[in-house]
Amino acid sequence: MNNSNINISSLFLGPKSENQDTFKKNLVNLLCDHAQWRKDFHPEDPVVISRSEQRESSFVETVDKMESVLDQLSSKLRSNMMPWHSGRYLGHMNTETLMPAMLGYFAGMLYNGNNIAYEGAPATSELEEEIGVDFCHLMGYDENIGWGHLTPDGSTANYEAVWYMRNLKSIPFAVKKTMPKLVEGMDDWALSNMSIDQIMDLLDKVPDQLDDIKACSARNDDTIAPHLGKLLVPETKHYSWLKAADILGIGLNNIETIEVDGTFRMNIDKLKQKIDQLIANKTPILGVVSVVGSTEEGAVDNVNQVVALKNEYAKAGINFYYHIDSAYGGYVRSIFLDEDYNFIAFDKLHNAYKENGVFLSNDVDWPSRDVYEAYKAMNCADSITVDPHKMGYIPYKAGGIVIRDKRMRNTISYFANYCFQKNTQIPDLLGAFVLEGSKSGAAAASVWACHRILDLNVKGYGKIIGASIEGAHNLYNKLKSQKQYDIDGTTVEIHTLCKPDFNMVDYVFNIKGNTDLNVMNSLTSAIYKSSSYYTTPYTNDLIVSHTEFDYDDYKDSPVELIERVGMTKSEWDSIHKVTLIRSCVVNPNLNNKEVFEYYSEQFDKAITHKLREALKEIKQTM
Repeated sequence: MNNSNINISSLFLGPKSENQDTFKKNLVNLLCDHAQWRKDFHPEDPVVISRSEQRESSFVETVDKMESVLDQLSSKLRSNMMPWHSGRYLGHMNTETLMPAMLGYFAGMLYNGNNIAYEGAPATSELEEEIGVDFCHLMGYDENIGWGHLTPDGSTANYEAVWYMRNLKSIPFAVKKTMPKLVEGMDDWALSNMSIDQIMDLLDKVPDQLDDIKACSARNDDTIAPHLGKLLVPETKHYSWLKAADILGIGLNNIETIEVDGTFRMNIDKLKQKIDQLIANKTPILGVVSVVGSTEEGAVDNVNQVVALKNEYAKAGINFYYHIDSAYGGYVRSIFLDEDYNFIAFDKLHNAYKENGVFLSNDVDWPSRDVYEAYKAMNCADSITVDPHKMGYIPYKAGGIVIRDKRMRNTISYFANYCFQKNTQIPDLLGAFVLEGSKSGAAAASVWACHRILDLNVKGYGKIIGASIEGAHNLYNKLKSQKQYDIDGTTVEIHTLCKPDFNMVDYVFNIKGNTDLNVMNSLTSAIYKSSSYYTTPYTNDLIVSHTEFDYDDYKDSPVELIERVGMTKSEWDSIHKVTLIRSCVVNPNLNNKEVFEYYSEQFDKAITHKLREALKEIKQTM
């Protein structure tokens, strides 16, 4: 099938279960195939659960109890789970999941494979190996040199990245202890600043001594810790980076947070300033992290500028590990790739979108040149986090990581004879190179099925990504143009944070003329509380999420918003916290003009009602 003919509406169950028959048909077929698979394995073996046993009262009563409990479970789920399938849900980054993803997960779950060892799940281990190649294609890595795999989530992928950083940084010092002639003439500063390629080339010279070297690395030698240096992350970092520094012994004191600019991207000047400061103090740099799709703003760091900075320092003999946390925004790279996985030239991008029906409207002003160049440069990173269970529209848990040079795996590997041996080949060795102890084969089946229906390029996943981006811009443009609600003589204004790099729209509500930041925060918070789990979600007419920017995390980055709302910087200085509504627009249907207009009206009705109630409470305290 030509991917340009892919109709994404056919791949989702639908807000009103419009594709229920298709889902049910395939669900039953997969179950029947599995049941027959059980029967066909040595058909000469006897039946174990007899018909007479199935008629026994205890058997019937147990089945009845199971069905009763399942009815209760279904009731609890239906009454108190978030209705993320609806256009009324404008909250977190979860929404409709692809039907082939759910069906693939169901099929894989029936066979219950554990991908940690090939002998535990031959079929799904091979599927995961193919997914690793898919990740290489998506991120522009050479599939013969790079390597990727699924993780339970983005946090685990980030832990793995820090694991790589720590062990790699310590290898030169371990070599100095075990084979000093290989690094003869290099002082500690030079050893701390070897590039990843140099370290890998060093290990290639002595493959038989790898275990001895690793035994003297950071995994077994506390004296190396001072040589690891600082991990530089933007203020928009995910909290998993703090946990990673804790778990892997880097220490929270060795995390340096870099300020973001007015677009909530890591400030390159501040990054350079911090690097120069560390160099001047002879403090090594463990690694630098960029975020592509921040969880609070959907911001895309200027990856290309970080790469240019990295290359500039490399010429001066200063090297550091570079990781991109694109757990949220990684799949977006597919919208920039042609069917041969080449990055599409900027001046040909919109023609490609038009030819493949990526956007329904010709008015979508996306991407900016900054976002384009950032995604283009991603293949220069040493490793990348990418989560199928976010913009891959896959059920939880399905995170992922991809590395530029598969030789890096040798610095973190462990082998257990009952699971995997050194003389076997991938995918047999998967478990030796990952953080988990068991791996879901069902997740691999789920992701693989979607990747085979939707290529990771503009003709496949690009169309779903485009639908999300267009929906987000529909909401952003609505809020920018509407600007206010009149509630019983009181005018309430809406102020958006910034134009989205991706599909996250953040905004605040403020009474016109109000210059008290506490009042604005209270009003915005009230809207959130009346549109979230504080209520009964299934009976609510609008669901959103929220976030808070405070000075400790964001310094003065919110000042532009505060002043645009009509408040002074001194007001910000006295409060140092702003509450925002956060709407991640991942619903694949809000790109449709008629659908969006309907839910736009419902949004206005809901907000009008919620503002009326919120204003009553706030005016009593003013």
